Amino acid sequence: MSAPEIPETPAPPAPEAVARHRALFRAIYRRTHPRLRQSDITVTEEAQVKRAVKATALGNAMEWYDFGVYAYLAVIIGKEFFPSGNDTAQTLSSLATFAAAFLVRPIGGMFFGPLGDRVGRKKILALTMIMMSTATLAIGLIPSYDSIGVWAPVLLVLCRMVQGFSTGGEYGGAATFIAEYAPDKRRGFWGSFLEFGTLIGYTVAAVLVTTLTALLSDDAMQSWGWRVPFLAAAPLGLIGLYLRMKLDESPAFQKMEEGEGPAAERQKKSFKDSFVGQWRAMLLCIALVAAFNVTDYMLLSYMPTYLTQLGFGETGGLLSIVVVMLILMALINSVGRLSDRIGRKPVLMAGSVGFFVLALPAFLLIKQGGTVAVFTGLLILGLALVCYLGVMSSSLPALFPTDVRYGSLSIGFNISVSLFGGTTPLVVAALIGATGNDLMPAFYTMLAGLVGIVAVAAMKETARQPLEGSPPAVATDEEARELVEAQRQPREA
Repeated sequence: MSAPEIPETPAPPAPEAVARHRALFRAIYRRTHPRLRQSDITVTEEAQVKRAVKATALGNAMEWYDFGVYAYLAVIIGKEFFPSGNDTAQTLSSLATFAAAFLVRPIGGMFFGPLGDRVGRKKILALTMIMMSTATLAIGLIPSYDSIGVWAPVLLVLCRMVQGFSTGGEYGGAATFIAEYAPDKRRGFWGSFLEFGTLIGYTVAAVLVTTLTALLSDDAMQSWGWRVPFLAAAPLGLIGLYLRMKLDESPAFQKMEEGEGPAAERQKKSFKDSFVGQWRAMLLCIALVAAFNVTDYMLLSYMPTYLTQLGFGETGGLLSIVVVMLILMALINSVGRLSDRIGRKPVLMAGSVGFFVLALPAFLLIKQGGTVAVFTGLLILGLALVCYLGVMSSSLPALFPTDVRYGSLSIGFNISVSLFGGTTPLVVAALIGATGNDLMPAFYTMLAGLVGIVAVAAMKETARQPLEGSPPAVATDEEARELVEAQRQPREA
């Protein structure tokens, strides 16, 4: 898998716009950092940021490739690892195993997150990569239920647990790493590449599964073809591990270790003490992630199964999802850049309102069947989702201070994903089975949108501001000098 092309810095804006932006920037820092020295300010050149973003996003792509492969092969895995006799029961068993990994994600977050705050972000991100790739490879090697009986589902669940445990330390660390590397003025843009990596992982998984499904007969796919994407995890994982090991630790963490910056004074404070003071931010994180992940997993994980149950061709459904993901990939960085200009809250609110208002029309289109209707419905959901995809990676780390950022974000994020994200396919499938109403996914998405509206209304705007507990971060020495000089100017109201 080739690295995502990171665009060059856009052409400079008009001088008037630059002057207004710098005036705003100076005003913010005069209020938040009244006695800055130039040595206090973190300067991360664009080449450094690009290197960190590329390695972190690619590693995240590897992680979500592993999860995507399982989601897209859920029906086949159900037939391979669970007793025959009832196709619906097999599918539900497979989705329950998918959801089981999310039960241990908070445990992984509680383990890896605080550890990342103590020993560094880089080491933990390398470890989670090794664990995820190894577990995914092992799934591709497990014999079927017909060969080893009940041990087949037992081993499958065990591997999924390892995947879930390792992923518990992935997102919080990756989002923290990029946020701490990025300059304050462009954190939304650079942060959007983390979810860009997520879409790459899902897209590669979908393309590979679709290609195998198209080229192989049903018997060959059921017999051995489904194993190929899992076996491919080994070389992909090695690539991600190599890229992550070449990175330096994040600037904010380095300053904290060296005893510099606002977080250094609290470095020896216990995680428990720091965690207790983060309840409001934690609840806000859980609500935002719930709104985001219900639709995320609905569209990227459950939709292939849903379309198959509606009678839409498996290959056609996967191709439609792939095209939608490619469109989202083309938009996501622009959404992140937009949030740097107008703020995170307006973009997140647009996505939340979109979930609430557009979910029912989107699923009504999907129910009609036919390539055009299904694609249009998926695209409507995707356009609402991209408002979250482009902004979450910069919004969530800003909720927490540097000394507990990795741990608090990992715990809050994974609690929410476990309760509302990874369980989405199972809950929606069960609701459809219990009610006979195949519009239940729309109603579930609307509920997520309502939660998002409330959460976004309650959050503070963090665009263009330093991360809590971290010194200001800029792109050039000239910007750092401007911030220091701005303190000498008379304060304005």
